[in-house]
Amino acid sequence: QVQLAESGGGSVQAGGSLRLSCTVSGYKSWRYCMGWFRQAPGKEREGVASVHSDGTTVYTDSVKGRFTISQDNAENNLYLQMNSLKPEDTAMYYCAAARPGSYCGLTTADFGDWGQGTQVTVSS
Repeated sequence: QVQLAESGGGSVQAGGSLRLSCTVSGYKSWRYCMGWFRQAPGKEREGVASVHSDGTTVYTDSVKGRFTISQDNAENNLYLQMNSLKPEDTAMYYCAAARPGSYCGLTTADFGDWGQGTQVTVSS
């Protein structure tokens, strides 16, 4: 059974940092593309960052230079280092694995397996 479990969320002040982790289990091998998404109240879920197994990363413009996605295939972990956090980063954050054959980008529909999410709240 495939499972993705996020952790590391919390409440921080603007300018602070958090590191999100996602433990992945149930796959026969590491998925070729993993991503982080977020959903704020009343808004659609949006892609934050993705990483291909070849190391290629994609970021949404609003987090470029502040967030870093990384993976540890040996430990089956995916990470999102978030620095210089802003109130507009407040959301539920989800990790996800791409559907086989999908482009490794930030499109929600290209990702088929999802975690339950971890809440990030940034106060001003």
